[in-house]
Amino acid sequence: MTGPVTSTGAVRSSPVRAPALLVLADGEVFEGEAIGAPPPDGVATGEVVFNTVLSGYQEVLTDPSYAGQVIAFTYPHIGSYGVTPEDDEAKRPFCRGIVVRDLVERPSNWRATGGLDDFLVRHGVPGISGVDTRRLTRHLRSEGAMGCAFGTADETALWAAAAAEPGTSGKDLVAGVTTRTPYTVGAGPLRVVAYDFGVKTTMLRHLGSRATVTVVPAATPADEVLALEPDGVLLSNGPGDPGALPAQATIVSDLLGRVPIFGICLGHQLLASAVGARTYKLPFGHHGGNHPVGHRPRGTVEITSQNHNYAVDEASLLGASASTEVTHVNLNDGVVEGIAIPAARAFSVQYHPEAGPGPHDAHPLFDRFWQMIDGGQR
Repeated sequence: MTGPVTSTGAVRSSPVRAPALLVLADGEVFEGEAIGAPPPDGVATGEVVFNTVLSGYQEVLTDPSYAGQVIAFTYPHIGSYGVTPEDDEAKRPFCRGIVVRDLVERPSNWRATGGLDDFLVRHGVPGISGVDTRRLTRHLRSEGAMGCAFGTADETALWAAAAAEPGTSGKDLVAGVTTRTPYTVGAGPLRVVAYDFGVKTTMLRHLGSRATVTVVPAATPADEVLALEPDGVLLSNGPGDPGALPAQATIVSDLLGRVPIFGICLGHQLLASAVGARTYKLPFGHHGGNHPVGHRPRGTVEITSQNHNYAVDEASLLGASASTEVTHVNLNDGVVEGIAIPAARAFSVQYHPEAGPGPHDAHPLFDRFWQMIDGGQR
């Protein structure tokens, strides 16, 4: 098998990959080739979801919000610009695996320190390439995110593993991604405490530009946080079902009205839960870098980066808290994308303003947090 031509003029051989299958819990089967780290007994499992970003695959893979999930990229060519430690959003990937149409074997980028396949092997992430991801995406849009299994095992074994995969519903996945001990980033004059439910590095970079940020474990009691005398609290993104985190919702409730709060993604869902709202699972979630979100008070639109499978029920939110208002909605499907509790100096958004990866339309939300800390108006 021939491959790309090297700088010396020799023909580089493409690796010969083992045939592999991706089997969904409903019995749908996709053929491909094994990439990344070989899973035990040739079987890897998880809840498969699709992501529509055109670039930023490394940031997606290292987003802890994907714990328990297998990421299928809709863009056909993944790995074209390699990987670099500068783009990691966490110390390692927490996802269960990766599905791609075409894994680029020879990256081309001056920033690259290696290729994507080597990155997957190094971090123990299995994958499958050569999959018809267009057909897979259409199927998931129709049938919803579901359990899957993939690897080099036979179809019968993979189907049994896919059928047994429990998915993310009802699971506390935050406990597996949060920091075990507090740590500090940044050296700004303000003091911010960031709850690590699966926090991304770019969020901390934004906060650290203005504040000294103490990152604390997800189960840290409210009184311990208030004892640090923070000027504000960030409720970070994170994986899984907010309904499985009643202790964290209680912590947020204990903080409300005592310190300015900014919630992002899972942090948004926990803020809503703290005031009595319900959350529910979306059919296939929002995963991508081009979701239009409308800001109701201003009548403006932001193009946003998103990664979540659960959402806040608007009727339960407004029924539970008269002081809470919906500020943002997804223009594709009407999902609640932002709330504000002015009397408690708290607000949150379902999407990712840090843009890692994604558009920068929502960067001003960090300025809004600083203004709230400084006593400015919403």
